Amino acid sequence: MLETDLKFGEVYELANQIETDTEKVRVKNIFSNNNGGTTLVAFKAGQKLDTHTAPAEVMVTVLEGEIEFTMIDMVHSVKAGQFLLMGENVPHSVYAKSDSKVMLTKVKA
Repeated sequence: MLETDLKFGEVYELANQIETDTEKVRVKNIFSNNNGGTTLVAFKAGQKLDTHTAPAEVMVTVLEGEIEFTMIDMVHSVKAGQFLLMGENVPHSVYAKSDSKVMLTKVKA
């Protein structure tokens, strides 16, 4: 079953779907089902997500700003307009070098 708060057939500004928060990293589901989905994450500069894993293959796309994405002890600097791919259950962490908005596209095998 598909989960979303948005309407099919409508046009949306992607980066406007989420705002940064000085208190915490913000996360918003765009849509999801048992096979994966798309999620937005917003960071204020200096915010981070500690090392964790994802039960899906992920495309990490930076919409605004710049992040440091550490995967398997390798640090990648990813800027607006760039993306990287990550395999399922790979340990990773994120640090926002500037105010940033990131789109995660998750696909479960």
